Amino acid sequence: DLYFSKVLLDDTRTTTSVYARFPHTQTIQQKQPITVKVLDNSPSGERRPSFMAPLGQSSTQMALRGGVLELECIAEGLPTPEVSWYKESGDLPSSRMSFHNFQKTLKIADVMEADAGDYRCTAKNSLGSAHHTIKVNVKAAPFWISAPRNLILAPEETGILTCRVSGDPKPQIAWSVNGVPIKDSPKDTSRKVEDDTVILSDVQTGSSAVYQCNASNEFGYLLANAFVNVLAEAPRVLTPPNNVYQVITNNPAFLDCASFGSPIPAITWFKDSQTSILNRDPYVIHNNGTLEINVAQSLNSGKYTCIASNNLGTRENHVYLEVKEPTRILAQPEYMVVQRNRKAVFECKVKHDPTLIPTMNWLKDNGELPDDERFLVDTDSLTINEVTEEDEGTYTCVMNTTLDQDSASAMLTVVEEPDPPTDLELTDQRERSVQLTWIPGDEHNSPTQKFLVQYEDLLHQAGVWHNLTEEEGTKTTAHLDLSPYAYYSFRVLAVNHVGYSQPSRPSRQYRTNPAAPDVNPTDVHGVGTEHNNLVISWKELTGLQSNGPGLQYKVNWRQKDVEEDWLSETVANTSKYVVSGTPTFVPYEVKVQAVNDYGNGPAPEAVVGYSGEDVPMSAPESVQVLVQNGTLAEVHWEPVLTSMVRGRLQGYKVSYWRERSLHQAEAQQEEQQVLLFSGNRTDGRLPGLKPYSLYTLNIRVVNGKGEGPPSPNHNFETPEGVPGPPSFLRIKNTDMDSLTLEWGPPQDNNGRLTGYTLKYQPVNSSNELGPVEEMMFPANETTVILADLKYSTRYKFYFNAKTIKGSGPTITEEAVTIMDEGYTEPHLPISPITQSLRPPFHKVRPIGPAFTNVNSSVVGEEGAVISWEYFGPDKNVYVEYIVENSKEDWTKECVNGSSGSQTHLIKGLKPGTSYRVRLVVKDHSEATIHSTEELVITLPAMKSDQVDLATQGWFIGLMCAIALLILVLLIICFIKRNKGGKYPVKEKEDAHQDPEIQLEHNTHTHTFPLKTTGSRTPSNGTVKRDDSDDSLVDYGEGGDGQFNEDGSFIGQYSGKKEKDTHEGNESSEAPSPVNAMNSFV
Repeated sequence: DLYFSKVLLDDTRTTTSVYARFPHTQTIQQKQPITVKVLDNSPSGERRPSFMAPLGQSSTQMALRGGVLELECIAEGLPTPEVSWYKESGDLPSSRMSFHNFQKTLKIADVMEADAGDYRCTAKNSLGSAHHTIKVNVKAAPFWISAPRNLILAPEETGILTCRVSGDPKPQIAWSVNGVPIKDSPKDTSRKVEDDTVILSDVQTGSSAVYQCNASNEFGYLLANAFVNVLAEAPRVLTPPNNVYQVITNNPAFLDCASFGSPIPAITWFKDSQTSILNRDPYVIHNNGTLEINVAQSLNSGKYTCIASNNLGTRENHVYLEVKEPTRILAQPEYMVVQRNRKAVFECKVKHDPTLIPTMNWLKDNGELPDDERFLVDTDSLTINEVTEEDEGTYTCVMNTTLDQDSASAMLTVVEEPDPPTDLELTDQRERSVQLTWIPGDEHNSPTQKFLVQYEDLLHQAGVWHNLTEEEGTKTTAHLDLSPYAYYSFRVLAVNHVGYSQPSRPSRQYRTNPAAPDVNPTDVHGVGTEHNNLVISWKELTGLQSNGPGLQYKVNWRQKDVEEDWLSETVANTSKYVVSGTPTFVPYEVKVQAVNDYGNGPAPEAVVGYSGEDVPMSAPESVQVLVQNGTLAEVHWEPVLTSMVRGRLQGYKVSYWRERSLHQAEAQQEEQQVLLFSGNRTDGRLPGLKPYSLYTLNIRVVNGKGEGPPSPNHNFETPEGVPGPPSFLRIKNTDMDSLTLEWGPPQDNNGRLTGYTLKYQPVNSSNELGPVEEMMFPANETTVILADLKYSTRYKFYFNAKTIKGSGPTITEEAVTIMDEGYTEPHLPISPITQSLRPPFHKVRPIGPAFTNVNSSVVGEEGAVISWEYFGPDKNVYVEYIVENSKEDWTKECVNGSSGSQTHLIKGLKPGTSYRVRLVVKDHSEATIHSTEELVITLPAMKSDQVDLATQGWFIGLMCAIALLILVLLIICFIKRNKGGKYPVKEKEDAHQDPEIQLEHNTHTHTFPLKTTGSRTPSNGTVKRDDSDDSLVDYGEGGDGQFNEDGSFIGQYSGKKEKDTHEGNESSEAPSPVNAMNSFV
């Protein structure tokens, strides 16, 4: 029906046509035209809403599950009411509902049981509201919960067919067998029907059938077929054999073992030669036989065997799993900010499994790279030359293999200097300031950090631009303070991270009026260059600082602390003025003032300066020297009066030198040494003196002009000290029990020598030190003979000189007395000596490392050999090793602690593992005394795919063929020999005698070299008959022939036979089957 909520005069129609459309039949039916006439004689006024459809307070509507629910409320009233909807028992399904016809119609798609309930529509205008409730009931045609499935049963098995459906009202279920209702089919004791379930028990061969389930109610029906096949079938594995599965580490791996059989085969999995894989971590065996490895690791690689078995047989299938290393991008491309026309390089270094072939692709904004020669793709990088703004974007490195991929992205931002500012304007113009504004240019991806304002003074320095001020990058205006008497032009530069922009176009010219100077010259100084002058200097003002024409400088000076007037002089175009006739080094007050045609500058401040210096007039007095020891002395003096310094005091210079040693009568003056003591000092220290020497010194005062006269020379002596080491110690005339020592006096006695001290002690083969012997010698002796020494013994000697101040440094030597006959002195490393005057022996550690030449080598897959040389007295030597990067304790093995070269084999190591190994020496308390640096040993991984040749078919066939060929050759050789063929050995030897045979022809025993040309067997493997009638038997059977280690025959002429007397004892060869074989081959 067509409803009007509010009829208007415009709704009048003489003809209103109605068409009915039938979409299923694609036809349209027209009804009789209708005339609508609106009367305006008594128009209705405003009124509350009321419902035209549906009528009453409530109504009921039914909907089918899965269909479309359409609820409609048409209300009338004035003003036109608005319609709204809500569900009383819950919320409206917002994802499946929609409103139509100005919310008069509510549609809910894909209706569910939860959509049942009370829906209220409300019509409302300014005068009131009206309500109508629609109760919705949801019914359902039958729908599946669980449809019956096909069954494959073995004889005597049990199966269940289930047909579970739902609907409203509840569907009725009917079963059929082969199209016949089950109640009408022949009775079967193995079949039992229970509503929606058929139970098949103890089925027999031949009871295969098609079962139908029909579920229906008043709104529809469902029909499903299930085929029950009863058969006995041995297992079959449907997965192709020797499949290779590849998977990335830490990903799940699925190994298929699809099978068929009746009864359903049981699936068992094996790995390599291990026992069966149970259904536990990390393995899961699914119902379809698939083996799942949750997190595959490299140790899971290998050969897997699945076995399908039932009571009719067993089948197996082999598959292989290869666990690969994942593809990872180690060095990812990084975000880059590159200046225009420069180069951008994105790195993308990848690690992948070596057995997989990687493919690297670069993308720009998830698309292909531009076809431009500026883009260069390398194995691990992307280079973009001469970058432009169009190159900005996101670049992605994608590394693909057949199993996985990895990707990383980075953005490229192209920056450059900003564009120059534009539209410079001068506003707020005043006598000493002006306002400058501008418009910034393009920043080019780099924010403007600041603006630099520059000026040009066309009056004083045309063409030269000076920096005036800086403003923040966010500002576009600057207040400029100006100077008088200048012709200004301004320009602005923008600054970003890349650099400065080009300058803007200059502003219009701005002139300021002249004025008196604002500042005076700076850096005013008064310094004398001669002893009677004062030079006053300053830094001149710039043209901009002059403030007007006629710039001059008024120089003022007067002596400080003296009652006199200021003297002055006015100069121009200069930066200094010289005052002559001044006293030497007196203070002056000076000041400089700027003056121009418009007035004087501000009052200047006075600066203190000094007139010129002159060299000092006197020397320090009362010089005294206090000797502290043989190498240090202190010098003291009275300072020079300030008036006599005649300048700025720099300090005092002390000059001193060594005249001679007190041993010597004649002077041997050495190079002079100088020390400067800054400031007004009265003392100083003189280090580095030599003992027992005569020194001379003098002192001068120093000022800025130079040095004054020296003080009178002053002499002083240094006391004695300990002597230097003896100049040499030699060992001569070594005998079995004696030797001679010679020595020389020290180069520096540093006093009067009182004698020499000699200590010596034996060192045995175990680096043990014997008792120390000590001897004293007067200063005038230079040699001594030591007797009663032990033969074949090493001795160490310690020798030094003495003065009254003590002993000097010790020098050492070693010597070995002559060895007893047959004795060899072992080479021992030199040991440090701990001096002791006690007779008992004590051990000392060897100098340097206890271990040398430490090396390692790998033996097989589970062992390593460590070799070293050890020199030390301790016997507790251990080899310690640990798995690299492990936190476990070191494993130690005790080894031979004797000196010399040693080796040790470490067994039971894990293949494919790296170990750290070291050698240590421990004392009785297990404390480590010596330790070598750690060696890293990596054992090779165990070979997993070794092939046993003895089990290969081609190898067995080849061996059989070779054995058959050898058997044939042996038969041929024996047949030839039994025919009585003779070998013309003698004739051939006479005709082709070797030169060596000819030289030994008259001997009874001949030696013949084994030669290829001497073979008695032709190369074709047959025995050739000759004209000779000698048989093989005449020359022996060759039983004495022998084979060397490589299988060659060496008994070629060992067989002997007595022939005619003129032949002597000649040797001949009987052909061997092996020889025949060798010749054939």
